[in-house]
Amino acid sequence: MHTLTADNEALARAVVERALARRRDIPSPATPPGADVLNPRLRAAITAGGIGGEAALDLFATVVTPASLPIDHPDFLAFIPQAPSEAAIYADWLVSATPTFAGAWHDGTGFVAAENAALGWLAGCAGLPAGAGGCFVPGATIGILSALHAARHTAAARAQAAGRTRPPRWAVVTSAEAHASVGLATRVMDVDLVIAPTGPDHRLHGDAVAATLDAEGGRVCAVVAAAGTTNLGVIDALPGIAAACEARGVWLHVDGAYGGAVVASPRARPRLAGIERASSLVIDPHKWLFAPYDCCALLYRDPALAAPALTPRAEYIDPAHAASAWNPFSYGLHLSRRPRGVPLWFSLAVYGTDAYAAAIDDTLALACAAADEIRARPHLSLILEPALSVLAFRRVGWSAADYARWSARLLDDRRGWVAPSSLDGAPALRFCLVNPRVTLDGLRTVLDTLA
Repeated sequence: MHTLTADNEALARAVVERALARRRDIPSPATPPGADVLNPRLRAAITAGGIGGEAALDLFATVVTPASLPIDHPDFLAFIPQAPSEAAIYADWLVSATPTFAGAWHDGTGFVAAENAALGWLAGCAGLPAGAGGCFVPGATIGILSALHAARHTAAARAQAAGRTRPPRWAVVTSAEAHASVGLATRVMDVDLVIAPTGPDHRLHGDAVAATLDAEGGRVCAVVAAAGTTNLGVIDALPGIAAACEARGVWLHVDGAYGGAVVASPRARPRLAGIERASSLVIDPHKWLFAPYDCCALLYRDPALAAPALTPRAEYIDPAHAASAWNPFSYGLHLSRRPRGVPLWFSLAVYGTDAYAAAIDDTLALACAAADEIRARPHLSLILEPALSVLAFRRVGWSAADYARWSARLLDDRRGWVAPSSLDGAPALRFCLVNPRVTLDGLRTVLDTLA
């Protein structure tokens, strides 16, 4: 098991060839088989003596992979897809082949330095100050939870320093359009979630945040604003929200898990004006910055506020603190971690930041062209002009059951995967475009099935 024997080396070469074959030919989305089919076959492979490399690899290629939706296929338009660059994928292989503890600088020095370089680039694109920093966590759910924990810790410390008593319960303010992970984080933290009203444009605005903060009487430890909501892709009014938070000394967290990638495009960056005023920020490179799962950049304006809340302490960890002032485990809710940000750094180094900006600009242009296609079809109704690359629309006269049947049929026919959604209680559809492989002709083909 732990020796590079001739058999293991042959298996490694076969694995690489299988992986390259997958890169050459991305399979179309298809309806997966049920658990009654999969479970017996995959459980039978776990035996006392093993089934051998060739049989296991064949099972992986013929059973496991086809039963999972290819999220990087251009016809995968549901949820938020993925489109990792080739170089990022190859770097992920190398990371796995180079076991490293990347929680501490002392152990993972080179990997952590590479991650910090990628984080520094993102922080600079976002306009955060020179001292900003953080770490890579598995996803925005952990990133938001980490940031809100740091926010609460900071609010409590400031209250104590000012001689004020802590409120009976802390609260976090956001909007109804916020990602589900915000509500999950508040449940885990056992704090109240306060929903501020949005405008007719489905955006959270500064006046609503200011009024909500004043009404809550100082028990709010953080406000969460969105730089691209998941369902509609809208961008909250960040400058006004930042002003409301700054005036009251409240932590502002910006959830840019999906839309925050736009900071990498100088042309599109003005859409996210105000993001530079965030106390903390998440951007998921595994979404629109072409990294593999799982990779979320968690950034703090002032990392020194986060470290006291998140740094683990134990006799066996203390030597790592003594060896370095920068340990990734001090900025997120984790201890053991792989260097998940290295594939992003590697891809940036291979292709350059201009390629990233161009890919984002092309996707934004495609979203506008697809919106025109929807508007041109009388049986379709565009719900909202795209702020980024999410297109929400309806098929006139259809019920929720109609949408569900159409979606299932599309997947059964291997013509794509579009998940039904809803808005204001009414069913809807949405395309989420982050994959540069998606074409306007491909979108037209899907739209034609709605006639």
